Amino acid sequence: MNKEILVIDDNPDIRFLICNILKENNFSLRSAANFDQALLEIEKKLPDLAIIDIKLDKPDKDGIDLLKIINKKDSSIPVIMISGHATVPIALESIRLGAYEFIEKGASFSTDKLLNYVKRALEAASLKEERELIENKLFHSFELIGKSSSIIKIKKTVEKLSNTESRVLITGPTGSGKELVARKIHKFSVRKDKPFIVINAASLKENTYEKELFGQEFNDGTISFGALDRANKGTLLIDEVTEIPILTQANILRVLIDQKFKRVNGKQDINVNIRIISSSSKNLMTEVSSGKFREDLFHRLNVVPIELSPLTARTEDIPELIKYFKKKVSEINGVQEVEIDTKNDLFYTYNWPGNVRELRNLVERVTILSLNESKEKVEKLISDILSTKSYEDNQSFSKDTFSSPLKEAREQFEKEYLLIQLKKNHGNISKTADFIGMERSALHRKLKGLGIKELN
Repeated sequence: MNKEILVIDDNPDIRFLICNILKENNFSLRSAANFDQALLEIEKKLPDLAIIDIKLDKPDKDGIDLLKIINKKDSSIPVIMISGHATVPIALESIRLGAYEFIEKGASFSTDKLLNYVKRALEAASLKEERELIENKLFHSFELIGKSSSIIKIKKTVEKLSNTESRVLITGPTGSGKELVARKIHKFSVRKDKPFIVINAASLKENTYEKELFGQEFNDGTISFGALDRANKGTLLIDEVTEIPILTQANILRVLIDQKFKRVNGKQDINVNIRIISSSSKNLMTEVSSGKFREDLFHRLNVVPIELSPLTARTEDIPELIKYFKKKVSEINGVQEVEIDTKNDLFYTYNWPGNVRELRNLVERVTILSLNESKEKVEKLISDILSTKSYEDNQSFSKDTFSSPLKEAREQFEKEYLLIQLKKNHGNISKTADFIGMERSALHRKLKGLGIKELN
């Protein structure tokens, strides 16, 4: 279905130009020539995207007011603001109020730029919707599960933080739930209705840290907004904070002290109101001692420390975690819960390199592969997986798979399982078929269907 765009501009020439450009690119169009017409169109039906001129016909109402109205009705609708007279502060204000982008009507205006912004805005809205759905499943609907002393302590700390603005440093091994804890802190804070932005420092490319964090200003007047702008009035989680270069750390320190920053190539200070939460799988004191992390920044971030234990240090939580993940996997994938014996010794002797995330992935994998199977086969599958060395290293499904369709997830899990069995049997098809309870010819067909080359 074509995306519908609402164009609001009191200049008929500009309105006609924009509508024609968009029509030629197969978008459905509605337009409004003034504030009242625009309000009627918005009330009639919300568009997929709106392009709004800041200066309209009313002295006391303008495009910013329409932006607020659309955001109040549905904040997921992207809005592009345009103007030939607006100042930089007005443009920035529109962005902070939720506009996706700001375009000047002057000499720098071009068809390509408009189309690029429109397409990017619609793609971003679509991705945001998908991401929020996934995050809702992965984080907002997930809880901190367990009765171990370490989990009880973390729950109490999160509760105490609900009425404060304190900065928090969360440490713990990969997969232990650092982002989940950060989201819980935000969810119970006074900023809960404001943005929660995550920036993973470990995934950023070299020389992009400043742009990703602080944004960039270009010679043509356009601005690329960074994480600090997007998180304004909300919470910013800097994941794997020790990966940030030492020079960029100095600029982050300034934000913490003064609540202001400069964009790359920018000349003006930008004031922000942000709560910064940081996390790391490394020991920050070790990083400080080696000179890789600023000690003054460490003390600014480490106002309230939260340390997450590895799963092997809280094995008493495993039964409750398995029960919880079984229920969640069942709800999300629309399948029956699988029966898992939580007393299986392997759960308590396995070293869990991927921690709680790995346990969750295991429960999902077993659920998908064990649909309509007997309890014995379920236990056998668990034994096969956990007794296979470097299980976590070999699982390409270790990235969150709750967002994958059931058919794709099952195929991936089957592929991983069969590769494990083939490796254990040194590529012997007959032994593998016999072990997994499948006819040899059926296994050949299954391997071919999954794109697995038989091992020599």
